[in-house]
Amino acid sequence: MNTESWTGTLPAREHLLAAVAGPPVLDVVIPVYNEEKDIEGCVRRLHGHLLDTFPYRFRITVADNASTDRTPQIAAQLAREIPEVTSFRLEQKGRGRALRTVWSASDAPVLAYMDVDLSTDLNALLPLVAPLISGHSDLAIGTRLASSSRVVRGPKREFISRSYNQILRRSLSARFSDAQCGFKAIRREVAQVLLPLVQDTNWFFDTEMLVLAERAGLRIHEVPVDWTDDPNSTVHIVRTATEDLKGVWRVGKALASGSLPLNRLRRPFGDDPRDRQLTGVPRGLTGQLVGFAAVGVLSTVFYLLLYALFRLGTGAQVANALALLVSAVANTAANRRLTFGVRGRDRALRHQAQGLVVFAIGLVLTSGSLAVLHASGGDSHAAEITVLVVANLVATVVRFLLMRAWVFSQRGTGSHRAVPVPVPSADPDPEWDVLLRPVPPAFDTRTGHDHLPHDAGHVPGDETDHTRGATLRLRPAEHDPRNPR
Repeated sequence: MNTESWTGTLPAREHLLAAVAGPPVLDVVIPVYNEEKDIEGCVRRLHGHLLDTFPYRFRITVADNASTDRTPQIAAQLAREIPEVTSFRLEQKGRGRALRTVWSASDAPVLAYMDVDLSTDLNALLPLVAPLISGHSDLAIGTRLASSSRVVRGPKREFISRSYNQILRRSLSARFSDAQCGFKAIRREVAQVLLPLVQDTNWFFDTEMLVLAERAGLRIHEVPVDWTDDPNSTVHIVRTATEDLKGVWRVGKALASGSLPLNRLRRPFGDDPRDRQLTGVPRGLTGQLVGFAAVGVLSTVFYLLLYALFRLGTGAQVANALALLVSAVANTAANRRLTFGVRGRDRALRHQAQGLVVFAIGLVLTSGSLAVLHASGGDSHAAEITVLVVANLVATVVRFLLMRAWVFSQRGTGSHRAVPVPVPSADPDPEWDVLLRPVPPAFDTRTGHDHLPHDAGHVPGDETDHTRGATLRLRPAEHDPRNPR
């Protein structure tokens, strides 16, 4: 489009700025251990990039993992020189421990981290956090394995990275593409709920957090990145890989045993559509279709076996009626329990009686088909079986519609499968309670606004920790108000 003759008054494109007052929107954490050579260049480069491109207030937090060189002194000096930079010192090593501690104490609504070597192109930072700022996603990760990513690294690290992600896919059914890229972000309210469940304090921290978030149904946004390997990286590949495999085994075992309360992590923040119970809207149609189809296949096989057995000693009509009656009772019981999730003896006889009415309709269809077959002169056993299979398919569709709309209808009797809106309980449960208590804000005379303290060195997970800003209780399934039992 030629714009030389444009005479309008459209302004030049500019970044939309948020309010000047209040806490920063983004807190970027840089975990470091003995990085005295790279820390200053990394912080200054990141700070300049954010000043030029990021349209909201931000903070850069250097999280020192018990460094023994001059890293903490350099970080403290940068914090004194640059208003948007703070430093944080931990006396224990562990990247996961540093991220969990700093993220738990931060007052920013969006929390991110990146490696100190800045291997990831910083142009991906805004696309990384934008879905979190807009409220579209819960977590965001950079991926080096997307087709549009551009990656420069040796074949050894390429093989290890791809092999590790394949292990996650095969063993933990992970669908995210890159667990190890040191370029991730998370919404603060999600972190407050999710981090207490993450046990690892080192390099497996990222993977465990992503697996739990994905299993809980949280939304993970992926951003293709340009990434250049740092040949001077201090990461011990063999030891890290061994720890990661141990973590995969531990998390897989916990998921298989059901010991993690992931049902309470399905957007426990009040806006999950799965927590809304709407009147007049059928629920679980896909699952019911799958369950009904499985029961139907087994019932059809059972019916045909019974028919062949009864046919040895009686006529076709009698054999069909007997086989259909026995299989109908079994079919109703199986669909009651497996397809529509109705448990217990309440209304069981009524459901069977209604099922017999449905059976009568099926009997009319199949018996009528046999009558038409015999009237037309076809009386071979193969022809009877063929006609009965077709008639049963039609009867199956009618049976599902009647069971869903009439026998096991959710109208007027309460929903057997609906998930009610969770109601907070006032009674604490000591077994799985994870208390996240708000921190009274402290007034910062330098910035002129309230903020949460950054010097809280307590690692989250202890119930006496007061460095978090929300309250939530995770309860066992039998006490969960969303459990239909």
